[in-house]
Amino acid sequence: MPRDGHSISRKQISENALKVLYRLNKAGFQAYLVGGGVRDLLLGLEPKDFDVVTNATPEEIKKLFRNCRIVGRRFRLAHIVFGRDVIEVATFRGHHGESNDKISKANSEGRLLRDNVYGDIDEDAERRDFTVNALYYDISDYSIRSYGGGMDDLKTGTLRLIGDPETRYREDPVRMLRAVRFATKLSMAIEDVTAKPIRQLAPLLKDIPAARMYEEVLKLFFAGKAVDNFEMMQEYKLFAPLFPQVDAQLKDAPKGHAMKMVQAIMKSTDERVNQDKPVTPSFFYAAILWYPLRQRAEDIAVESGLTLYDAFFAAMGDVIEQQCQTISIPRRFSTPAKDIWQLQLRFDRSQGTRAFKLLEHPKFRAAYDLLLLRGEVEGGNLAKSAAWWQQFVEADETERLEIARSGNKASGNRNRNSPQRRRRRPSAPKPKAAE
Repeated sequence: MPRDGHSISRKQISENALKVLYRLNKAGFQAYLVGGGVRDLLLGLEPKDFDVVTNATPEEIKKLFRNCRIVGRRFRLAHIVFGRDVIEVATFRGHHGESNDKISKANSEGRLLRDNVYGDIDEDAERRDFTVNALYYDISDYSIRSYGGGMDDLKTGTLRLIGDPETRYREDPVRMLRAVRFATKLSMAIEDVTAKPIRQLAPLLKDIPAARMYEEVLKLFFAGKAVDNFEMMQEYKLFAPLFPQVDAQLKDAPKGHAMKMVQAIMKSTDERVNQDKPVTPSFFYAAILWYPLRQRAEDIAVESGLTLYDAFFAAMGDVIEQQCQTISIPRRFSTPAKDIWQLQLRFDRSQGTRAFKLLEHPKFRAAYDLLLLRGEVEGGNLAKSAAWWQQFVEADETERLEIARSGNKASGNRNRNSPQRRRRRPSAPKPKAAE
């Protein structure tokens, strides 16, 4: 498609991406803007990043750019660093021939463990996942190359996998999550042949490294489409491999507290993203794992004889550890999530003048937001407690003092369902020593 046949202008492409494209082209290499950047520009969306593909090898790219670093083992890529902006440059992928563990390797399930086979642009297009991502903007003449009917699929709103779907999903099971994400982000329908194997192959996601899955979860639930993505993941059985503890509760009670909490956190996250408010993995994981935590605490209390309050502290590590087997949550987020959980145990005991001290806790706001969600989910005494805290938080200093004093009078009527500390029995007085 020549320049006059499409709507992309160089003014829409980042200056740093253009620098990379021009330098590669000037050095005699082919250079294309590829994938999501081209797709989004054609759809009138603002791309989050611009990726480049070339026939230059990573080593040849590094010679051209002093600000280049080569990353990755499974896929070797060149990252051209411009301050905080990073332009990712990949070498054309080729088809796998004879097995050579140094450049290509797959496991028994067909998942690619190493893929550094290079080819030409036609082979690279066949190695792309979806047709709408097999779009190449050529910097030499500003034309667009479309493979597999990508331009037509953009027009009809069809998400179609390139090649045999089962083979492609086995090569990289994350493609199933990408199918969901692109379908909701781009308002596209997943083609029947592309969708058919997903439910059967969903368990393959358990084999994906937990660190990679952490990044995929951010893309799924922190981009303003959390509700839609969750619903489609449920439809295709993709949620269970990522959140097995939550899924167990959803199966036990499809309309229970855990399901209401998941729906509430997805809706709340979308609202915050769409209002340009910050969202953090700490709060997200604290909220989505709250009911698995409570279930685990109750189990520990029965098994060990600990009070439910003490059992909660023991359960926190268990729940985080189990979740990290499928999604690696960095400690900088898992530690604050535990703080948010601990504060839930203090809300009922702090209605009164103690509320002022709790208000000063660094994680108070996040814990308070979780309390409101819990009150919305459970109702009853918990909703009354959440309402008291909402009144206290939204009041001015003078009003807060009055509310706190009234809270002291009512503090004897605590939520019976809240975990309580075991009171120590007073020790018997020691006999006086004989004089």
